[in-house]
Amino acid sequence: MSASFEVVVVGAGPGGIAAATVAAEAGCRVCLLDDNVAMGGQIWRGFRAENAHKYPHGNGFIAWTTRLQQTKCEVWQGWQAIDQPASGVLRLERAGEIRDVEYGNLIVATGARERFLPFPGWTLPGVMGAGGLQALVKSGLDPQGKRVVLAGSGPLLLAVGAGLASAGAVVAGIYEQAPLSKLAGFALALLAQPAKLAEGARYRLKAMHAPYRTSSWIVQAGGRGRVERVTLTDGRKTWSVDCDWLGCGFNLVPNIELPRLLGCRTVAGYVEVDRLQQSSVSRVACVGELTGIGGLEKALVEGQIAGLSAAGRETEALRLLPQRRRLQNFAHRLDRAFSLRPELRNLARTDTLVCRCEDVPHSELRGCASWRQAKLHTRCGMGACQGRVCGSATEFLFGWENQNSRPPVFPTAVSTLATKL
Repeated sequence: MSASFEVVVVGAGPGGIAAATVAAEAGCRVCLLDDNVAMGGQIWRGFRAENAHKYPHGNGFIAWTTRLQQTKCEVWQGWQAIDQPASGVLRLERAGEIRDVEYGNLIVATGARERFLPFPGWTLPGVMGAGGLQALVKSGLDPQGKRVVLAGSGPLLLAVGAGLASAGAVVAGIYEQAPLSKLAGFALALLAQPAKLAEGARYRLKAMHAPYRTSSWIVQAGGRGRVERVTLTDGRKTWSVDCDWLGCGFNLVPNIELPRLLGCRTVAGYVEVDRLQQSSVSRVACVGELTGIGGLEKALVEGQIAGLSAAGRETEALRLLPQRRRLQNFAHRLDRAFSLRPELRNLARTDTLVCRCEDVPHSELRGCASWRQAKLHTRCGMGACQGRVCGSATEFLFGWENQNSRPPVFPTAVSTLATKL
């Protein structure tokens, strides 16, 4: 089965929703597809029209999804884009179903995931990504009374701490590896954006009872059969904190597997785009975290620019460039403020697993010279996650970069690979 659209948008987070909405409003035949069962991406995960107003950014979710529903845009949920069998065609899979979709213009808005760095005990049950823990709570996991430690880097830690505290968790501490000097400089630069400062202040107020320490990072997690305590350090002394759950994450990593498969040029880990969000590949635009980690507002503006451009409304798209420039500057400051300290490269011991899928310890990787060599000699990155976890970790630990991408983008059934539509 195949279908054809003037504009196809991959990813139904804020950037994808904005792109699909404005393109459909301009009269294009649009398809918005996503591998989740509901729209929203990570930041709007679990939001519904009847409850979104209770959450930060909920009004934006209501406004954009209402606009989208008033268009003729087709929304395909649960579909993963796994291959490009021909130019201008994506192959999709959902629970054993396969279909191709042809596009005149493609807008990729696949967002980002957390970066994990290996440390002793990171594979214990109860150790989760901070964003993953947030997603579980939004999906129904009850955190009432659970002692939670959050550690790593980035503003997501504070947002997750606020959400967990509001849901009844006991946030035992939020530990940020970046130094106070960098965070203070970042805050000063945000004086021109009081809304973002106010948002950060609201998050901190909701988790006010939790200690918040900068220049502090994980040494190890311990416990019998599951995490029970976390050991942390500030480089001078160490201490332990008892917990039931540990949420950790060291900034975000863009999901650029599909853009790379399509041949889009990347620079410093992000997709390179022009002022209208067009990549190096004709008729393929990329928006949101793919072009730089910058949050909700940046994704919405870039999505609108790409959607308007795809619909031939370049004049309207160009009017948004000053706003995009301001938000891109914010993204650059964010990168600098939360850059990872070199001490984090020494967290793993020789027996610490780096690739969890294939049980590859740190000691087996130290003699490798590249990501390719590591895969050939140790099978690192060849398991179920296809390097999505260990790939970004080894890039930081060893300086390896994986520029290659080949189908399928996600693990898929052999029958899908063999099917000719």
